[in-house]
Amino acid sequence: MFWYQQPPRHGLKLVATITAWLQSSYEEGYSETKFDVSRDNNDYSVMTIKNVTSSDAAMYFCAASDH
Repeated sequence: MFWYQQPPRHGLKLVATITAWLQSSYEEGYSETKFDVSRDNNDYSVMTIKNVTSSDAAMYFCAASDH
């Protein structure tokens, strides 16, 4: 599963990925301290943004892959 952020008037930025084995990784500039990514099974994932501020204003998207 892939989590993306799209700030207003900007393109998509990859925030984090989480594998079927529950291994998560974060792109540069993002961390689990701020963006907590979890996955219950192959179909369900949640990203929680901690201590939200106005700079977090964006559209957030989740995408899945069959690989």
